[in-house]
Formats: sequence, C-alpha cells, structure tokens
Amino acid sequence: MDAHDQAVAAITSSVRKFNDRKEPFRIYHGSTNSTRQSQYRRNRMVDTSAMSRVLKIDTEKKTALVEPNVPMDSLVEATLFGFFDRTINWIEIVLPNGEKVTASSTERSDLFYGAASSFGTLGVTTLLEVQLIDAKAYVELTYHPVSSISEAVKKIEDATDDSSVDYLDGIMYSRDSGVICSGRLTNEVNEGVQIQRFTRSTDRWFYLHAKKLIKGTASPVTEAVPIVDYVFRYDRGGFWVAVYAFRYFIAPFNRITRWVLDKFMHTRVMYHALHQSGFSSQYIIQDVAIPYSRSDEFIEYLNHNFGYYPLWLCPLKYNGKSIDPTRNSMSIKTSRQMPEMMLNFGVWGPGPKGRAKFVEWNRAFERMVWKLGGQKCLYAHAYYTEKEFNEIYDRKTYDALREKYHATYLPSVYDKVKVDIEAEQKALQESWKLWLLALFWSIWPLS
Repeated sequence: MDAHDQAVAAITSSVRKFNDRKEPFRIYHGSTNSTRQSQYRRNRMVDTSAMSRVLKIDTEKKTALVEPNVPMDSLVEATLFGFFDRTINWIEIVLPNGEKVTASSTERSDLFYGAASSFGTLGVTTLLEVQLIDAKAYVELTYHPVSSISEAVKKIEDATDDSSVDYLDGIMYSRDSGVICSGRLTNEVNEGVQIQRFTRSTDRWFYLHAKKLIKGTASPVTEAVPIVDYVFRYDRGGFWVAVYAFRYFIAPFNRITRWVLDKFMHTRVMYHALHQSGFSSQYIIQDVAIPYSRSDEFIEYLNHNFGYYPLWLCPLKYNGKSIDPTRNSMSIKTSRQMPEMMLNFGVWGPGPKGRAKFVEWNRAFERMVWKLGGQKCLYAHAYYTEKEFNEIYDRKTYDALREKYHATYLPSVYDKVKVDIEAEQKALQESWKLWLLALFWSIWPLS
C-alpha cells in the first residue's frame, strides 16, 4: 500500500493547488472507453494513469481492493473472474478541496451513489473495494436461435427468471435472425459438449462463431467456454466494429487476414485508433437502454434510420442490487418511473456523410430514445442541449452534491459529455487556415 499512499498524497497535493486557484481540472486515466476525443491540457489535469494495480484479494470476504484504472485483464488474472457491474462496496476519493475521504452505502452515502455516474466531477476516485463471486472453470453457454426481436425479448425474459442463468446477452444479425446466449458457471464439461475458445489469434471471432453455430437450425446449441475466454469473448474484433475497418481500407475479410491483423483487432488498440483517427465523429457508436415493451418500435426505427446489423442486446437491471437510483446524482428524474428491467441495444456502424447530417442523425436518435422511455449511455457522443440534458437528468440534486463537496469549480457532467459543435467548427476553420497558409508558403518562389 506504500506506493498507493504515495500516489494518493501526490494527487491530494495537486488537487489542493487547483482548489486554491479555483482552477477547473480534468482527470487523466491513461486510456478510456469513451468515444469522445479528449481535450487535455497537461497543466490542467490530475494524472491518475499509474493507479492501475490490484492491491489485495480477500478470498474469505470475496473482495478485491483495486485502484481506479486497473484493466479488466489484470483483475481477471488476479481473481479468475472479472466481469462486474455495480458491485462496489466502498470508495476512497479525493474531494475537490484536496481532502481524502471514504464513501459507502452507510458513510457519505450521497457521495457514494452520486460519484457512480459523475464522470470525475465530484472528485478523484483513488481506490475501490469490489465485491466478487466464486469463479468456476467454464461457462456452459447455450445459443438460442430467434427469428424476431419479440422472440429475443421473450427468450431474455424467460432466462432472466431462471435463477440458474449467470450470464445473458444476445445478437440480432438481421430483423429476422438472431441469437440469445445464456450461460451457467460450471467446473465440469458434460459428455458430448465441445470446449470452445475465443481469445487466441486462430479462434473465430465470437459473433461469427455464434452466427455459424445457429445457421440452419431452430434448436439450441450448447458449448463449454473457459471463463476467461467468455469474459473477453468480444475483445477480438471489438464485438464486430473491426469489420468496418476492413471495409474502410477495402481489405479482404477472412480467417487469414483476421489472423494476420489480430494484434490490431483488440478493443484497447481499436479505442486508441478511434481517438487518433477522429473516426468517432463519423461512426455511430451508441448504447441505449429501452423498455422491453418498446423494443419492437425501436428496431423499426433503426431499420428505417440506421440499417446496419448486427445489433447487440443485453438485459439491464435498472436498479441493480447495490445502487439506489434515488441516491444517484444523475439518475433519470423520478417523475418518470423506469422499468426494473431494460434492454440495452448496442448500435454501432457508419453514420451519415457530412457533419451536419451526422449531428442531426444523433439528435434525432437521442429524441427517439427519450420518447420511447429509454436512457442512453454517456460514454458516447452526446448532442443534447444543456436544457434538454437537465430535463432528463436530476440537475438539482447533482448541483447540491457539487456544492456540498466543494466541486462547483470543476466541469459539470454536461461539460464533459457534450459534443461542442461550435468549438469543432472553429477548430476545423483554424485547421483549414493553417493548411492554406502552409500551402501558400510552399509555393515556389516563396519556398
């Protein structure tokens, strides 16, 4: 813990200096799963990128003490089981005035629940205790073919009610073909069940494997997948987003080219490329939660206005077992009661050509999600006006938290997630001016 304590002391000192000057800062993590391009100024950031260690595993209490930037692969190597959501017991956080405190469901609970969706605008999280469950060697994975979104939702509802199901998601390959995958942890492989892997460079990408497996059959198919391979089954190919890279570069898409380019086809590398290339402003990369009852309408909307498949399906328990939504600073306003279960749609693919059309598509998409009673994940580009954002999220509660914990001088959640179209246009104009100036000075005889 010595190295951790030293790192926290340095962060605390840095935050206090910003607080003394009342100078807004941002947090640098070293990497991100956000699709937004980061606009960091080194003299206005708190660097937490080195805080990426698993500090302790308590096998009796089934907890892991981890720093905020620990990658999932490191956590899996330490615990043999790494996929977690809303399983945090308590956090250590440096407040914007430089004070280090802990928060949990029983201590500073408003801060604990509020920090969960605050994007670093209430302080710098430096340590978390994660609740774990016992791992087993395999996931017994059953692939259920479906022929419509209605059938997919019914399969998901049935599997959700089955207490023996540990994992559940799905893929729609077209409006009339898809698969729902339900998994159970197990230490034994039943006779006749094949072991299937997905993490080696020679393995077929998961979505391609599932598609081939259900082709021509209406009956479920069961395999045994090693636990680490299951947790990272979508890593190679970034679900299926890497397909668009092959199309962009007009490259053959087959088993040989996927094997040759494997090291470039992992999610971490692809996120880096997305930020460096600026493609995030040309491709639709959105995850949205829609009530089960409105899924048919949403699919029809996508068929008419998006048109790309596959689409990812993932059931979401809106309240979660450890999160009280009434205490979450940026939860949906209580005037709209959200269903206990929602269906996440992963909508990923090329957007309309031209910046104006791309922005308008996203704004219309956001309006439709809200109209259907849904909620969008804010890791992605957000095009809401501030007025629209405040109508969706509980700004009053959030601002009260910022006031209480000395965070009013920091950027707000809206500041951090919005796409600043005016700033984009200004940067584009400046880039054209610089390009023309360089061209002018390169012309003979000026050069």
